[in-house]
Amino acid sequence: MTSDIIVIGGGAAGCMAALAAASMGARVTLLERNQKIGRKLYITGKGRCNVTNHCSVQEVLANVPHNARFLTSAVTRFPPEEVMAFFEGLGVPLKTERGNRVFPQSDRAADVIDALLLALRKSRVKLIQDRAVSLEIVEGSVTAVRGESGTRYPCKAAVVATGGVSYPATGSTGDGYELARQAGHTVQPTRGSLVPLVAEDCAGMQGLSLRNVALKIKNSKKKTVFQEQGELLFTHFGLSGPLVLSASAHLRDFDKDRYTASIDLKPALDEETLDRRLVRELTEGANKDLRHVLETLEPHSLIPHLLERAGVSGSEKANALTRTQRRRLLETIKALDFSILGPRPVEEAIVTAGGVTVKEVSPGDMASKRAKGLFLAGEVLDVDAYTGGFNLQIAWSTGRAAGLGAASFCREENRDEV
Repeated sequence: MTSDIIVIGGGAAGCMAALAAASMGARVTLLERNQKIGRKLYITGKGRCNVTNHCSVQEVLANVPHNARFLTSAVTRFPPEEVMAFFEGLGVPLKTERGNRVFPQSDRAADVIDALLLALRKSRVKLIQDRAVSLEIVEGSVTAVRGESGTRYPCKAAVVATGGVSYPATGSTGDGYELARQAGHTVQPTRGSLVPLVAEDCAGMQGLSLRNVALKIKNSKKKTVFQEQGELLFTHFGLSGPLVLSASAHLRDFDKDRYTASIDLKPALDEETLDRRLVRELTEGANKDLRHVLETLEPHSLIPHLLERAGVSGSEKANALTRTQRRRLLETIKALDFSILGPRPVEEAIVTAGGVTVKEVSPGDMASKRAKGLFLAGEVLDVDAYTGGFNLQIAWSTGRAAGLGAASFCREENRDEV
């Protein structure tokens, strides 16, 4: 039986698009190249699935650094509170944590995926494992999707929701960009967002995790482009962890700009308070080697780096430290600087920035302006957000808009045929 709509991609946006279209009575087939749907959902939120962010529409859009205006309609029609109600209606109890991040109460991404799968089956969405390789477009209208298996899937509308190019092991290998190009769409260059950063001078600190530190990143004009407090991780290549992933979404001009990361190791203490603390520790450990005294303030593996930056050997006794040396040490603790060389490869990113130009897509229903019956949703579009559940919110909202849009389009086509 011919489907009204072929949804390409069984991720967050694709599943939502299929369910939305089916809710309007459309006959829907979902093509997914993997054996199971939601492969990428399994790894979001460290396997817990950060479903959305419990905030207003305005706050969602404020966390979208690029093309936020395009998303206004979709997010307004399916905002975070409705996303939460949707999943709780599917039998997935939710909870809200720090930063308004929303997770399943079970802390299991699998529960979200299982609920989506059950909903798809109840909605009679046909699931087929196949990789879409081309769109059949006749006289400017989508008429079928062709699969890698050689199968032709006739349809009146198609929704491309294949994701970006981050985490290619999950099936996100950029297929949607090629499908969009076949329909005449422009695809903006892709790059990683929410991605670790390559930095200089991190040798010897690999594996060191720092909590409750403040990260500030400035560009070559000394303008602060990111500033936040949280947790970061030193790696063999540089910097990672929640703070760094968030920061990476703000760094969009590596080809034209240079960035410096500055870590405040004691953000809760102003310089005067920290100086008194240093004096107290140095006085109490007057006859100890300086490096051992500093271990009361900072992790062992960080001490050599602090001493080197401050120009102090560390082998001298604590009571031998001069006021000038103490000042340099304090300044280093409050501003440990690293030159950022660039992001890690896009394959290591949580989200892909770049994609199909949004000017070529109708924001209300995600309809293509290049081919009739074509709709696009999720990460394949040139939109991305900061960390905290906002990217999945975009996927749910645009997926629903695309599914409803495709179903409405099919209804109109059916009326025309009659």
